[in-house]
This record gives sequence, structure tokens and C-alpha cells, in this order.
Amino acid sequence: MIEFEQVEKRYGEEAIAVHPFDLTIEDNQFICVIGTSGSGKTTLVRMINRMIEPSKGIIKINGQDVTKLNEDELRRKIGYVIQNIGLFPHMTIRDNIMIVPKLLKWSEEKKAGIAERLIQRVDLPLEFLERKPKNLSGGQQQRIGVIRALAASQDIILMDEPFGALDPITRDALQEMIKGLQQEMKKTIVFVTHDMDEAIKLADKIIIMDHGELVQYDEVETILEHPANDFVEELIGKRKRNSYYNNEMTVADLMVKRVEAISISKSITDAIRQMSEKKVDTLLVVDDQRCLKGFVDINFIERNISKLKPASSVFEVMGKDTASVNQNDRVADVIEPLINHTFKYLPVVDDEDHLVGIVTRSSLVSLVQEQLQ
Repeated sequence: MIEFEQVEKRYGEEAIAVHPFDLTIEDNQFICVIGTSGSGKTTLVRMINRMIEPSKGIIKINGQDVTKLNEDELRRKIGYVIQNIGLFPHMTIRDNIMIVPKLLKWSEEKKAGIAERLIQRVDLPLEFLERKPKNLSGGQQQRIGVIRALAASQDIILMDEPFGALDPITRDALQEMIKGLQQEMKKTIVFVTHDMDEAIKLADKIIIMDHGELVQYDEVETILEHPANDFVEELIGKRKRNSYYNNEMTVADLMVKRVEAISISKSITDAIRQMSEKKVDTLLVVDDQRCLKGFVDINFIERNISKLKPASSVFEVMGKDTASVNQNDRVADVIEPLINHTFKYLPVVDDEDHLVGIVTRSSLVSLVQEQLQ
């Protein structure tokens, strides 16, 4: 349990970063902290592990005042994941994962098998353990960042906009991964985000901050149904909130327009380079008219790397069974295949089959699942 008792953070007499507040976070909950830039959300979270010291008040973890604990020992007991990942580039993935158990001076017997078990939990191959971070995509590196925070069996994990820089497809997959890990491993996660869709999908409860004030702390359904004030109403988004109850909304209302695609005539080398530059794991494949033809993903390339030549074309290795939806389709007609099948996302096309975006499982489920059943 994490308890805040009249906690305040100010810089000088006038500059108040966080106004005094009380708050209790129960064990094994997924808590999202959301607000506009400068609202105090990151400050609130960093006060938990004393990366920022509160000016007043008390923060307790399991009844113990954190200011009475050694800073380094406290931080080693709390996992921490940030947007730029922070993997040590000169270390192998194994050494990155095991950095905290090593600092805690765990015995070799106690450390044995941890890296292997964790990397398999996030669907990455064991051989990645001996690679350096530069040899992994952005999404793969972020998976390592997450499991590094779990390696020392910390009960509390702090996450500061960890998926903010990732493409929508990779981000959606990692959201599902971290929610699944949290539920399976029974961790308390405090997760900073600026994206209300992300908060709705992940959180048991949401903390909403505005200009240093904690304006609402409730379960997701309560916030959607009963926003505390106009700021919360605006943060939810009037159009989005109205759409939540509107069965006539279309895919175009929810699709993400930013999507990475590669020409069918490009080589495998080009695909790997683009994945590396854009920090993505999957590329949709299009022809010269940007008509959707299939997809190529890094996992397939990894599994078949010995059989492929650098000059091999994307056409030779792409998956051709790509389901898609039209931008004018009703969301009510699209949500079932996303819920009941293995699709994590669906490419969106126009009437001429041109790729215009993607719709992810989270963007649909978070907003309309309950109303479309």
C-alpha cells in the first residue's frame, strides 16, 4: 500500500508543483496518472521513490515513511521504467535485466534462471540475452526495460510514459503485455501517461492532475460517467465521450493515421533499416499506389534470417493474409473480430484499397466494448 498524507511539492514560496493532497493506492492495482504537461503527474510519481523529495507531508509504503529509508535501498525495491528505456548500451541484455539483483548482491543460485524466465514472458527468444541493446528494435528494447523492472521481484513498479515514443501497433502490443504481467504477477503499477485512451485501457483507477491539483481519483467507469469538473470532461474529450455511447461511429473516428509502411519492391535490408530507424516491429506492405498488400514483421525475419539473402524482396517474405477494414465501416461491425480473434490491430483502407491508417484493439475496446455488446 502506498499512502500520501498532505504531501506537497514546491520550489520556493510561489512555485507550487503539487498542492497538498491525500491519496491511498491499494496493493496489486494498476493506477494511471494523467494530466496536461506541467500538471504535476511526474512529480507525484517520482516522490514515491524519492527521486524528488516532497516539501511537506508523509509518503508511506506498507506503513513505513519513505524518508526514513536509505534512498538507494528504497529505489532498488521499486521498479522504474521510463520513455527512453535507459538500457546500458555496453551491457548485454542479460546484464541489463540483472543489474538490480547484482546491486543487491544476490547469490548466483538466487539469480539463476531469472533472465531466461522473464524474457520468455515477453515473447522474446532466449538468444536475445547475449545481444546488445542496439541490436533490438525500439519495441523489443522497451520490453526489456519492463522486465528489468521486475527482475528483483519488486512489488511496486513506477512507469513514466514508457510507451509514448512507440508506434501505435507496438504500443498496443506492449499495453496488453504490461497489463497481463501486472495481473499475473500481482504488482502495484503507477503509470504516468498523457493519453486518456491508454489510461482507460490499463487502469483500475485513474489519478487526474491539473496545475498541481489532484482533481479526481476514481475507477475508470466513474470518471467516464461522472467527471469531477470541466477539466476532466475536456480531458476525456466531449466527442470521444459522446462516441462512447454512439453505435453509429465509424472506423475513421478512431483510426490512427500514422502508420509505418514499406513498398513491396523494397529489400529485406531496407525493411530492417526502416524498422530500426522508426523503432517498430512490424511494417505494412503497400504497392506504388499505396494499396495494401500484406505485412512483414521482425520476428519472422529473425526466425528465417539464415535462409534469407540481403537482396531478397519484401514480397518474398511478407504475410499476405492481412485482414483490413474500410474507413467507413461502423465500429459496431468491426469490434467483434478484434475481441474474438487474434488480431491486435487492423489496417484501414479507403474504397480504392489505399492504406489510410490502422485501428488497434485498445482504441476500440477501451471506448465502445460495453456499449456494443
